[in-house]
Amino acid sequence: MLLRMAVCARLCGGGQSRRCRRRQRHSQADQDSDSEMDMDDEEEEERVVGKTKDEPEGSSCHNSRPSGAGALGSGDSASASAGPPHPQSLLDLPPELLVEIFSSLPGTALPNLALVCKKFRQILNTETIWRRRCTEEFGMRDDLRKMEIVGMSSRDLYVKLLHPYRHILGLWQPDIGPYGGLLNVVVDGLFIIGWMYLPPHDPRVEDPMRRRPLFRIHMWEKNKATIECMYGHKGPHKGDIQTVKKDEFSTKCNQTDHHRMPGGRQEEFRTWLEEEWGRTLEDIFHEHMQELILMKFIYTSQYDNCLTYRRIYLPPCLPSDLLQPGLFKGTYGSHGLEIIMLSFHDSKAKATKLTGDPNVPAGQLTLEIDLNCPVRLPDLEHQRSMEELSRLVLGVHEEAQRGLQARDAPSEAAEADPPQGAEGVEPGAAACSAAPEAQPFVLPLGVMTRNEVYPRTCKMCFYGTGLIAGHGFTSPERTPGLFVLFDDDRFGFIWLELKSFSLYSRLTDQLSHAQAPSMERFEAMLRNMQSWTS
Repeated sequence: MLLRMAVCARLCGGGQSRRCRRRQRHSQADQDSDSEMDMDDEEEEERVVGKTKDEPEGSSCHNSRPSGAGALGSGDSASASAGPPHPQSLLDLPPELLVEIFSSLPGTALPNLALVCKKFRQILNTETIWRRRCTEEFGMRDDLRKMEIVGMSSRDLYVKLLHPYRHILGLWQPDIGPYGGLLNVVVDGLFIIGWMYLPPHDPRVEDPMRRRPLFRIHMWEKNKATIECMYGHKGPHKGDIQTVKKDEFSTKCNQTDHHRMPGGRQEEFRTWLEEEWGRTLEDIFHEHMQELILMKFIYTSQYDNCLTYRRIYLPPCLPSDLLQPGLFKGTYGSHGLEIIMLSFHDSKAKATKLTGDPNVPAGQLTLEIDLNCPVRLPDLEHQRSMEELSRLVLGVHEEAQRGLQARDAPSEAAEADPPQGAEGVEPGAAACSAAPEAQPFVLPLGVMTRNEVYPRTCKMCFYGTGLIAGHGFTSPERTPGLFVLFDDDRFGFIWLELKSFSLYSRLTDQLSHAQAPSMERFEAMLRNMQSWTS
């Protein structure tokens, strides 16, 4: 009842409905013995809708009126002859105008609105209102025409499918141990579908992403939402979704026999290998790589019946960023292609793994770039020398370490020399300076790369560190390397200690409901991601 009184107050602009105000004023009269009001004046005031107490008495408008006309009070008798009366509350507005007003309200407010009165409840059955909510909140346009063909109303679609499952829309990371993943839950036609995004086949890092559906929700049967698991090769089958807590949900398959193949595990492995790597085991000659692939199949196949997902966001974009932050595909040696998230934090650029491997799992900070430490490359001849490159990068590394130690010291920190190449720039100034001209680039001899086709010009280079570790994420350490910015959509990293090169290419897919609400929420998410796999 209190909720209905509050809704009345908001809609009418002058307090509760007449019945609510009558109870309130009788209560006040019992509590305040010094207040003596004329009963006739009180009844007149009770009939005022949408009027504050300090308005002039002559401007009041009464709800009691002749049938079919909005009769005015005696104070307005002169203006009544000049034209039709002005509506004094939402109840006085014509239905078509109420439809327009209600259509502009968020869908979460409409259930409470239906409690106000019978007239509002009837108007809220208008398809126009719900069609607009489906369009503005969930981007449905052409799909609404399909609903008319199958006889589904916009109201049912919103109330029984879109609204109840709105909390799972967006970007998620599945909990698959060190391997992680990338799931985007979207409204797709008359379905809500969870798409798992997979990197292209190694080493084609610039190819588009692949995706496959893991689950879907629809209303084709029994006029209620149906959840189906899409895993396996036997078509959709019964599944379930549970909300564990805020920003986390789980999926469960109720018919795991649909995941099995007639040829048993061997056929399942061959099929998985073809989908995951685009080749057969006989095509992979590297023995260590074969072991890693087999290990991943055995580990991930344990999660084919139940998975938990945690919400992640795309990084916010600022004008001072070196390039647009976002998701990239990168080469990681025998582990194949992995997905990372590039974000900017003052004078630092950070690359966080969304997919990982047994050495450095998903959620860990794979790269950290110091934008205050640019590295000036020598001519092409000297670039081919690994010794020359190591000398340049390690020189900046030592200066950066001394700078960190100086900042931890008391007053000497203010007198510390800037790192080599930084030349005393302000934080982020190197990244914000005018874009330099492209310069020739070549990898040093002896550096391993999964892809021999890489850009031969670059825009800028910076000192950075990369995270390496033993199997099982043992003995992790950050080692120096060189960050190479090729263009707005590609960058690379030379791992000095490993003598290897990783090439990264931007993920260009449009990911819905994925923007971070704020930088603070995004940074908190990064900290949580690292704790999941630490």
